[in-house]
Amino acid sequence: MVLNRSNWRSTAEAICIPLGALIVALVIFGIFCAICGKNPFDIYGAIYKSAFGNWRSFQGTLLRAAPLMLTALCTALPARLGLMIIGNEGALVMGGIGAAIFGLLLSYGSLLPSPDQVQSLLGLPPLVVQLGMALGGILFGGVWIAIVGALRHYRAVNETISSLLMNYIAIALLNHLVEGPMKDPASLNKPSSFPIPDVYRIGNILSTRIHYGLIYGIIACVIAYFLIQHTTFGFAARTAGGNIKAARIAGLPVGKLTIIICFLAGSCAGLAGMVEVAAVQGQANASIVAGYGYAGILVAFVARYNPLAAALVAVLLGGIIASGGALQRSFNMPDATVLVFQGIVFIVVLYSESLYGRLKIFKEPELKGTPPASVTATATV
Repeated sequence: MVLNRSNWRSTAEAICIPLGALIVALVIFGIFCAICGKNPFDIYGAIYKSAFGNWRSFQGTLLRAAPLMLTALCTALPARLGLMIIGNEGALVMGGIGAAIFGLLLSYGSLLPSPDQVQSLLGLPPLVVQLGMALGGILFGGVWIAIVGALRHYRAVNETISSLLMNYIAIALLNHLVEGPMKDPASLNKPSSFPIPDVYRIGNILSTRIHYGLIYGIIACVIAYFLIQHTTFGFAARTAGGNIKAARIAGLPVGKLTIIICFLAGSCAGLAGMVEVAAVQGQANASIVAGYGYAGILVAFVARYNPLAAALVAVLLGGIIASGGALQRSFNMPDATVLVFQGIVFIVVLYSESLYGRLKIFKEPELKGTPPASVTATATV
């Protein structure tokens, strides 16, 4: 975007307020660390070193950033339509279930393959199976959030409450499937589905530890930005999000926009679930419920629902998540300390939302000598 006299203040506001919120969150977290008897600067140094200190640690950060980019879109896209969706975790789980189902069917021809089937695959090309798993993740995740959009449009059910509750339904469904109809008898301590064959799993980029899920996340963020900012569909969605009554008067199909946006949002989180199954876990189990969906909500809030900014914020938050183990080893702090940090950031960012349009520094100055509107109107009459 080209800065000019008319928009530089709004651009500065969109950058400075989130940055200020992060700085305030750092200060509050530092006070929390000091209360716990730790040096805040040592904590911050350890977080930086374990997240961005060298190439190996940065790879771990990017690994965690990949699903965050995708789950952030599950909140960011509907927000442009005026919907607040927080069912990211449920859509991710459903995407993982869909990816596991499609992957097993395309690999063995069965969800519960016999020993003979395990030894002899169907022989489909790896790319076909991987695309099938991606399609399964997209469909399952997309339909899951599209249900939320349908409830909102046709039955006026609050989308925030319904999407939150559907998280728990999705997790319960996952537990039921991996402990029952899809359970691998060999998975005793951690009930899981049958594993996806190694030949069909998503590999790493070159010789790094980073899987191709990072590429999926970046591409999804770029496509989402282009869709919202540079297409007639995106313009219609932003118009409906700004004033839904005016959009209806103008003849925009608000119901169709709601369903499509929710499906696209859920499909992004569902693709993150596919990545967790096909690249990280290798099978569907409780480990895919790792909190990436909930963290994606925070990414979307900090990024102000901008898909491109969400990619950058995901890297930052991915580094914070990656530092949890280092804090536990070096400072004898609970691994959940990073969750405290995330919670502080979330609360501060929520509060900062109330500052938009209220700070004088970002308001257009009134021109001296301009008569009040009432005077102008009287003179005109």
